[in-house]
Amino acid sequence: MKKKPFNGGIILIFVIFLLLLACIYLEMTKSNSRAYTRVQFLADIAAGNVLQVEIDPNEQTPTGRLNIYFKDGNSTILYVADVGEMEDLLDENQIPVLMNNIPQDSWFKSYMLPILLVVIVFVLFMVFLNSQMAAASGGNKAMNFGKNRARLEVGGPKKATFADVAGLKEEKEELAEIVEFLREPGKFIKVGARIPKGVLLEGPPGTGKTLLAKAIAGEADVPFFSISGSDFVEMFVGVGASRVRDLFEDAKKNNPCIVFIDEIDAVARRRGTGMGGGHDEREQTLNQLLVEMDGFKENEGIIVLAATNRVDILDPAILRPGRFDRKISIGVPDIGGREEILKVYAKNKPLAEDVNLEHIAQTTAGFTGADLENLLNESALIAAKSDREYICDEDVKKAFIKMGVGTEKKSRIVSEQEKRITAYHEAGHAILHHVLPDMEPVYTVSIIPTGLGAAGYTMPLPEKDEMFLTKGKMLHKIMVALGGRIAEELIFDDITTGASSDIRSATRVARKMVTRYGMSDNIGTINYDEEGEDVFIGRDLAHTRSHSEMVAGKIDQEVKEIVDNCYQMAKKIIMENEGILHKCADLLLEKERITMAEFEALF
Repeated sequence: MKKKPFNGGIILIFVIFLLLLACIYLEMTKSNSRAYTRVQFLADIAAGNVLQVEIDPNEQTPTGRLNIYFKDGNSTILYVADVGEMEDLLDENQIPVLMNNIPQDSWFKSYMLPILLVVIVFVLFMVFLNSQMAAASGGNKAMNFGKNRARLEVGGPKKATFADVAGLKEEKEELAEIVEFLREPGKFIKVGARIPKGVLLEGPPGTGKTLLAKAIAGEADVPFFSISGSDFVEMFVGVGASRVRDLFEDAKKNNPCIVFIDEIDAVARRRGTGMGGGHDEREQTLNQLLVEMDGFKENEGIIVLAATNRVDILDPAILRPGRFDRKISIGVPDIGGREEILKVYAKNKPLAEDVNLEHIAQTTAGFTGADLENLLNESALIAAKSDREYICDEDVKKAFIKMGVGTEKKSRIVSEQEKRITAYHEAGHAILHHVLPDMEPVYTVSIIPTGLGAAGYTMPLPEKDEMFLTKGKMLHKIMVALGGRIAEELIFDDITTGASSDIRSATRVARKMVTRYGMSDNIGTINYDEEGEDVFIGRDLAHTRSHSEMVAGKIDQEVKEIVDNCYQMAKKIIMENEGILHKCADLLLEKERITMAEFEALF
């Protein structure tokens, strides 16, 4: 945590102010510390010690103060109740008397001094408040809530370009004309073309949406404003809308430029879905964003890029042409894209000869760019822990397993009975993976507990990218999921709780087949799935099913029938390969983890 700097100037001013007040107070209240009484005064007069007396009468006459000067050079003060009586006494004793006028408060002391003190206190308080607000906000001016928090980047040696973005060939081609417009806008204006005002990049997390936006700014060599959607929303009403206005005002001063809003779903959710209604702060921010993107004012030369992985919850008004004219879907890369991404991230990493990036790309189907970067980074960490200066194929395999199932807990104490149950459970999964034609081959089987809470794991090896699933493959997925429970039942004549996640996975697949994909003969090709419909508080409080209770009962019956049929078919296959089941379990108990080659050798 960064330590706040000590503000010594404020403390010094405050101390000086206190000293000034103390001096004024002492001056106003100073008095002689010598105790002197009326009796002593009369005795000094009788003895002839008094040289002269100076009388200062008060406004409250006849009281006053006697300034008494003695012949020995000393002086003292005596307060009296009757100045006239003392004056007569001094005249009788022929002592010189000097009578002063009644003192009047000065104009400065009466009026200016109190005002000056109040002003000094107020100034010190404001200086102190400003310093505290500046320290709390990282040096920004106090009360500067309405200013936008966008970061401005203008080129530089470290700017990103399309060369830094791998695996998105078609997406880069689609965005190339926006770069060309920012470089040469006149060519498009001559033919009456209107460049897209906004481009929405949508896709799963980690696919490179933010990197692609930075690359566009780097290629066009224009100012790049980047801000997160959550930076607009504040606890104070109206601040978000003010920040939107300020952002676009800054963008107009730097046009042509790019405004990039990351995670725009934080501010552009569908309106009318909150308890606050139209007066919700987030909705006011969205309304201002809609006006700035395509309202009465034209924002020439400003292109808005936005990224989100929840395009389904965005407000329809912001998705229409004129605001976000283009919606570019950035999905999971294919095998060629994965190889390109691996080459980019492997540039600064020393690889051994046995590391084959093409093979890694083939075995990482479904990985995003962020996953691939993490895979190589974990491999580098494993190599560094082994005191090696290069990454070998074994490091990549360990990192692949770590990402898939978590860190293996080899130190965890597991009883022999539990190990035996786990070995047959995982062998049941592995046999079905190998026998069923639509399933991927087995990459590794282990009975070592993992960091994700599993007692063991069976990791398949994806062979190819799939755009869709067939009914046969979904049935095979259910059968594989049930393989562990079936093996437990056959061998131990008992079942455990270890198959709970497998049963949940099988049930989920079967329900989707019935309600979403229309793969049930009894239910028909009708969509009854409601999981994808987002329920917003305020709009769907009274949300009801789109089908009757009778249909819901049929769905449940159909799901049960699919799972039961798959259970029986999977049980039959495992019973036919019972010898392999025992061999695989024995090998797992001996080695704890077996590879693809060792498993396939059992057949």
